Amino acid sequence: MNLEKIHEYAWRIPKRGSMRVDGIVYGSRQIVDAASADESLQQVCNVATLPGIVGASIAMPDVHSGYGFPIGGVAAFDSESGIISPGGVGYDINCGVRILRTDLEFSKISKDIERMVDAIFSDVPAGVGSCRKDLKISRQNMRRVLEDGAAWAVSEGFGSPHDLERIEACGKIRGAIAEAVSDRAITRGLGQLGTLGSGNHFIEIDIVDEIFDSHSANAMDLFKDQIVISIHTGSRGLGHQVCDDSLSEMLAASRKYGIEIPDKQLCCAPINSDEGKRYFAAMAAAANFAFANRQIISCYISLAIERALGISPRDLSMSTVYDVAHNIAKFEEHVVGGRNKRLCVHRKGATRAFPAGHPELPLVYRDVGQPVLIPGDMGRYSFVLVGTENGMKEAFGSSCHGAGRLMSRHKAKKVARSRDPRDEMRRAGIFLRASSRNTIFEEAPFAYKDAADVVMAVEGAGLARKIARLRPLGVVKG
Repeated sequence: MNLEKIHEYAWRIPKRGSMRVDGIVYGSRQIVDAASADESLQQVCNVATLPGIVGASIAMPDVHSGYGFPIGGVAAFDSESGIISPGGVGYDINCGVRILRTDLEFSKISKDIERMVDAIFSDVPAGVGSCRKDLKISRQNMRRVLEDGAAWAVSEGFGSPHDLERIEACGKIRGAIAEAVSDRAITRGLGQLGTLGSGNHFIEIDIVDEIFDSHSANAMDLFKDQIVISIHTGSRGLGHQVCDDSLSEMLAASRKYGIEIPDKQLCCAPINSDEGKRYFAAMAAAANFAFANRQIISCYISLAIERALGISPRDLSMSTVYDVAHNIAKFEEHVVGGRNKRLCVHRKGATRAFPAGHPELPLVYRDVGQPVLIPGDMGRYSFVLVGTENGMKEAFGSSCHGAGRLMSRHKAKKVARSRDPRDEMRRAGIFLRASSRNTIFEEAPFAYKDAADVVMAVEGAGLARKIARLRPLGVVKG
């Protein structure tokens, strides 16, 4: 594929054929070469053909092929003439990351990490089909979950209002309509609030092992040697069903409205059509479910650690640093061609990264920028960054969402036969608990790019700026 070098960390795929805009790929030469090995760059081109797309079809440095849109893809569509596509959000709607800070210092509790991991693994259900039996949600209450998101969880005693301002969109996507979610999706979600799930989802006990910007780290209440907790999960079976329910309707809508798509996985509908509005309402509801899910899990983690260490909530002093969505479509205001425009921004495997001064940011972060949470694989590093003004101009205020896969799950399992990730993590001093051996093999650290390389590309491109590095001490997987 013809790639034009813009600078060391940005490459252009010139508009050709039915592409309406250029493709822009962020990453080092090595990262871009790796992306050329799968379908992800062709998917960038395919997305560029969709009606109403503005700016460019964008790929972040963690890009790899996905369903229709590449994972690591960002695309913005005019709110009047553009489309909305389930492929631009993905099956795990609002899969996202939350980081919780504590007052614990690793140097003082280093011998207690394994006990903490065991307590979390015991208290937070994980794995395929995992459900809670002690959190009874009626169908009427589920309506409130779907429309109010994390605020519902807080109203039920899970956390405090202080948490809400530290969640993207305050933990509630407006426009959610519970009735747009199918009965089957609701049935799948009824027992899954407060559960981790499987696949690449995890809970991690991390140490803040390096601070790059003390001013911004202070604003986030982060310090060196501190224990923090990372949560990576989403909307579970409910979100998966919402996506599944929408695909046949969107395929029909593509034909109905005469939208030519190079891949049926890009099925879509005009944003303002009945089909488009219906999908957005259901997608937003699933996103709110995910915000509530992470809010509840946070409380279970706090209780588990307090029990494991025999300490009080005051001694632990756990609170939310931030919570970001990775798979979502949202209406936002952006400057395009010198004019403010309302856009529907699809971020699939990408994170919102708004700069300092943006009115959507809570006051506590207004002067430093939005925290951008980048989990790595379970054996190396994760990072906290902040958004930049340049990222707002070039990439609709977006950043990468993680390290990005290097191997398929099948290949990772094959490699794990001769290179057991459990042994490697044990030698690195990382305590691992998982519901399934297959998950450990599929999600092995060697199956992913090095997050440090991905973050270097994001920072080199000026999309976000490093604040802190986290190193895993204990991991809970499904």
